[in-house]
Amino acid sequence: MTIDVAIAGGGPNGLMLACELALAGVRPVVLEQLTEPSHEPKANGLVGQVVRLLDQRGLHQRITGHTDPPAPRPGYMFGAFPLDLTGLDPNPLHVLPVRQRDLESLLAERARELGVEVRRGHRLDSLAPDADGVDLQLAGPDGPYRLRARYLVGCDGGHSTVRKLAGIAFPGVTGPEVVHRAAHVTLPDGWVDERTGELDVPGHGRIRPFGYHRTERGVFVFAAVVPGKPLVAVLEWEAAPKAAEPPLTFEELSEAANRVLGARLPLTAPTGPGPHLLRRHRGANTRLAERYRSGRVLLAGDAAHVHSAVGGPGLNLGLQDVANLGWKLAAEVHGWAPPGLLDSYQSERRPVGERVFMHSQAQLALMAPGPTVTALRTLFGELLADPANTRRIAELLAGSDLRYPVGCSHPWAGRFVPELTGLRVAGLRVAELLHGAQPLLLDLSADGRFAPLAHGWRDRVAVQRTDCPGESTAALLIRPDGYLAWAADHDGAPQELHEALTRWFGEPLAD
Repeated sequence: MTIDVAIAGGGPNGLMLACELALAGVRPVVLEQLTEPSHEPKANGLVGQVVRLLDQRGLHQRITGHTDPPAPRPGYMFGAFPLDLTGLDPNPLHVLPVRQRDLESLLAERARELGVEVRRGHRLDSLAPDADGVDLQLAGPDGPYRLRARYLVGCDGGHSTVRKLAGIAFPGVTGPEVVHRAAHVTLPDGWVDERTGELDVPGHGRIRPFGYHRTERGVFVFAAVVPGKPLVAVLEWEAAPKAAEPPLTFEELSEAANRVLGARLPLTAPTGPGPHLLRRHRGANTRLAERYRSGRVLLAGDAAHVHSAVGGPGLNLGLQDVANLGWKLAAEVHGWAPPGLLDSYQSERRPVGERVFMHSQAQLALMAPGPTVTALRTLFGELLADPANTRRIAELLAGSDLRYPVGCSHPWAGRFVPELTGLRVAGLRVAELLHGAQPLLLDLSADGRFAPLAHGWRDRVAVQRTDCPGESTAALLIRPDGYLAWAADHDGAPQELHEALTRWFGEPLAD
């Protein structure tokens, strides 16, 4: 038996890809080596356009527990600089606090609802691709077995077995010598202001939560992601030890905090139920896969790119990878994909990975200790006083600073669909019309002249027609990943829509 798509890795990216494929009518199989979800503390939130993507799948509401659309963040940070985003209209940066384990649990629940098969405790040992598919050798709870899939997608993390077995190079840089110590802790009574959440360190001063606090000796981070369970992290730039190190202790973390802050910060073990973080990590590994596709084998998420966690770009990058890949891979499986559609996954997403590759390193450079970096920060701070530069940084963090080459000259084409806050179709927001992950033609013209032109793609493209007085845009063709394949003003030529439909969604039906 041959399955359509095998996904190696059952983390957020693998589960999201499985959901995208299932919504498109493809039944994937997820192969996860771990027998149960990891309890290791990881990411604590989503930053960027991925928040609006989850809104387009109805998942934002399930995470927050309310039906309100995502609201942009009034402020954020870049390289330990505070960013005031209140003057940006529109503001491109959204943030959604959610622990990675909770997000993974939600996506696993959604995958079950969609009928996705998730095999836990199944390890990929080898693969043999050919022109028609990939033969997989796996080790499962009942012993070794073989599986054949038309396509294999590696969502199996930075140490990806799929990437290595497929022979895809993973070039990049390691360094500078950054050591990151972090733990959930107990702080002295009265040191955290209950009103502002600030940490008041005697001999140093107040430190705002959820930010990077740089000094001439390193960086200090304080956050209470989980109430009553504060997290402290310290970044220092130092040479790696020549001998193996013992596990991190609270005493070592306290000493690191003392060095960076120049004041004593006593830290002890947390109370209450775990799991608790106590971890030391050395080095800043930044790597990008040489290619995202090798025949019938593809990479997504951390299997395709690893980088510093500064700024929280990881899930924004990975989940948008799989949203871009899912509908294109489904089109190949269903047989209507136009030539080059699946290859556009790499040509569109790898440049976004390159941008994160760049700005994650830039942020670490701006956070490094020393007077020369302080001088650079003084200049950078002056540049951020210009709202145009603040917008540029906000769009970089959101992942909205690149435009896909979709072959349409409209200013919106190739970009993530605007929020269009005042637009409703049968009482629904545009994001709610995309819950099924289907291409959508939205005809806003007064005479409805665009909607009938999509009749030949009625098996693939949903059509919605509504009057929108005062809106200069007459029609939008929205891809399943939320990006605009085509847009037209009221004088737009209908023939351009036919070309866009064919370019992205294949030939029309014969009748």
